[in-house]
Amino acid sequence: MRRPRRKAAPLAIVVLALLVWLARGPLKDAFEPKPTPSGEWRVVVRVIDGDTLELDGGERVRLIGVDTPESVDPRRPVEYFGKEASAFTRRLAEGKRARLAYDQERSDRYGRTLAYVYLEDGTFLNAEIVRQGYGHAYTRFPFRYADEFRAYEREARENNRGLWAQ
Repeated sequence: MRRPRRKAAPLAIVVLALLVWLARGPLKDAFEPKPTPSGEWRVVVRVIDGDTLELDGGERVRLIGVDTPESVDPRRPVEYFGKEASAFTRRLAEGKRARLAYDQERSDRYGRTLAYVYLEDGTFLNAEIVRQGYGHAYTRFPFRYADEFRAYEREARENNRGLWAQ
């Protein structure tokens, strides 16, 4: 004797509808970095080194997910490719307008703002530094774009860009 089968379709439809609603509504951007609350444009007044900027108002920003060779640490000598990495970031960002987006932590132990930096021309600065081989994907701490940055670093190595040029 066969047992009557329950119809799961109505429950599945309700669950699916809820997931679609969440994806399009309240959770749509829950995992995306957020621009500054006002969405204001800031000016990069100085590139301190390849992965650290100073914005108008004196705010120092450490780029999330990027580690470039040191070029200004007074306790250490300039590292290989440090000057080139700083010059690359300077060419891309200094004097340009940018918007910030944040991840899990808003500041580091040195009081610098931790951010993703998007330039007015659409360049995702953090990613471009890694993509062009001027820095490593800094994965010591988790961040939203870790997988993409690892792929950018791998691509830069395979194509002998920046740090990995012959």
